[in-house]
Amino acid sequence: MNPQQLEKVRSARGFIAALDQSGGSTPKALSLYGIQPGSWSGDAQMFDLMHAMRSRIMTSPAFNGDRILGVILFEQTMDREIEARGSADYLWSVKQVVPFLKVDKGLAEETHGVQVMKAMPGLDALLARAKDRGVFGTKMRSVVKRADAAGIEDIVRQQVTTGMQILAAGLMPILEPEVDIHAPDKPEAERLLKAALLKHLETLGPDRQVMLKLTIPSADDFYADLVGHPNVLRVVALSGGYSREEANRLLARNHGVIASFSRALTEGLSAQQSEQEFNQALDASIAAIHAASGT
Repeated sequence: MNPQQLEKVRSARGFIAALDQSGGSTPKALSLYGIQPGSWSGDAQMFDLMHAMRSRIMTSPAFNGDRILGVILFEQTMDREIEARGSADYLWSVKQVVPFLKVDKGLAEETHGVQVMKAMPGLDALLARAKDRGVFGTKMRSVVKRADAAGIEDIVRQQVTTGMQILAAGLMPILEPEVDIHAPDKPEAERLLKAALLKHLETLGPDRQVMLKLTIPSADDFYADLVGHPNVLRVVALSGGYSREEANRLLARNHGVIASFSRALTEGLSAQQSEQEFNQALDASIAAIHAASGT
């Protein structure tokens, strides 16, 4: 791993921008940006529009490494260029922002109250390609729908096992066992999740670290022992469907946890805005998330 990138992720103030919407979530992301379904014909044109949106965000003067530690990219974004440079190279060389890559292939059907990740048979090849393109780390998501101990154990075991594979490839894994904010027993699900994570982190050994991306917990500072865990490089929070204002308010009450927001980051941005309007809106969004990540 690049030592400058590692140190930035470990200790710098800021947050991680999640720009990794993939096939299923792309139409909704474009719709929120003011580009309605029917404005494109076929997936290729849809992803061209999405790349244009992401490029507009990443090339904005408001978007730089002063307040943003890293960006999570979709695989197609990694494979494309921004201002005639590979996306990951542009982010680090021009913006001093650390590039991450979403590597999961989506969610399996719900079993035992959870959705584990679908199989990733091509993961080793993807990791090698990502490392070659200058990517620092990865992210992969699974979802807890209710407090089922067996299901949560399955999710954490899969996340940690895959994380070890990613570490072996020389990349930093972000494990994302999301707890659905609408789970009827969310606090209990979080208790079970934390216990499973602490148990599995002990298997990593003293010289290995992972990152965790977690839902903002129901109890303030509930994940403090994960924030301070020697095997955890950084704990980041997803916005989980909360508005930006609500996500920032809740995040600020969890010390040492920084944002890794997706929809909450892009809230208020529109394809119809002028460059000045767009940059001002993005700057305000980044400033608010950065402030909430500084507690």
